[in-house]
Amino acid sequence: MSKEMKQGSVLIMGSINTDLVARSPHLPRPGETISGHEFSQISGGKGANQAVAAARIGGRVAMAGCVGGDANGALRLAGLEAEGIDCSAVETDPSVPTGVAIVTVADDGQNTIVVVPGSNGQVTPEMVKRHEAVIKAADVVVCQLETPWDSVYATLVTARRFGKLTVLNPAPATGPLPPEWLPLIDYLVPNEVEAAILAGLPVESQSGARRAAKELQREGARNVIVTLGSQGAYLLPEAGGEGTHYPAPKVSAVDTTAAGDTFIGVFAAQLASRQPIEAAISLAQRAAAISVTRAGAQPSIPTRQEVDSAS
Repeated sequence: MSKEMKQGSVLIMGSINTDLVARSPHLPRPGETISGHEFSQISGGKGANQAVAAARIGGRVAMAGCVGGDANGALRLAGLEAEGIDCSAVETDPSVPTGVAIVTVADDGQNTIVVVPGSNGQVTPEMVKRHEAVIKAADVVVCQLETPWDSVYATLVTARRFGKLTVLNPAPATGPLPPEWLPLIDYLVPNEVEAAILAGLPVESQSGARRAAKELQREGARNVIVTLGSQGAYLLPEAGGEGTHYPAPKVSAVDTTAAGDTFIGVFAAQLASRQPIEAAISLAQRAAAISVTRAGAQPSIPTRQEVDSAS
C-alpha cells in the first residue's frame, strides 16, 4: 500500500445487518413458491458493507451505527473490528434485535432484498451528536437510507459544519430527497432504479442516466454518479456539461448483492486519499466487478491486492 493511500479516513454512518440468503433457480413471482438449493447467514447491511469495502481497499475506516444486544449483534461487531474498522461509534441497544435482510439470489445473479431494520432504527440525531468526534476526524463521510432519515440529515449537517466531503447513497429510495439535503451532499450516488425514483424519470440507459442526473442537478445536487450495473457508471460533475460514461468491466455475474456497496466504499476511500475522480470511479468499478463474481455480501468484497491482481 502506498503512503498516499494511507492518508485518508472514511466514516460510514449506516446499517449493520445479518443477511439471511437463499439461492434459487430464479426469483419467485408474486404468489409463487419455489425450491431453493442453498442457505447461508452472512454479515451485511449497506453501511457495514461499505465500511468493509473501504477498509479492504486500504482506507482508514470508522463505522457509526447500532446493533442489538443479541448474538447477531456481537458477531457483526466482531466482524467489523476484525477488518480493522474503528467501531467506537457503534452502539448496542439490548431492547431490539440486530437488523436483518432477507435475500433471494437467482442463479443468474439477480436478487431481491427485504430489510427488517431492527437496531438500525435506533440510530438517532442524539446518537449522531454523541459521536461528533468521529465525524470531525474523518475526511469523507458516507450515508445511506437504511437508518432513520433524521439521523442521516443530522450526520450530513454535522459533516458540512466540519467541512467534510460527503457521499450519499440514496438506498433504498422511496421518493425525492428533501430539498434541504442537496446542498449538504458533495457526491450523490444512486443506481439506475434509485435515480429514476429521485428524478421522476426513466433510467434504462446511459442517456436516461444523463437526463436523471441533470434533473437532480437542476434540483440542487452537486456531483451525481449514476451506477448502471453491467452498463457502467455515468458521472455528471458539478461543472455540468454532458458528463462522462465509464464502461463496466465484463464479468459473469454470480451474485450482485453487494456490488453497489463495494463501489461506494471503494470510491469513498479513494476520495479520502485524494485520488482523482476518474481513478476513484475506475477502481470502484473494478472492485464491484470482482464482487459480483462471488456469492454473498461482505464475503464477496475484494481486497486491494485482489483488485490490483485482476487489473
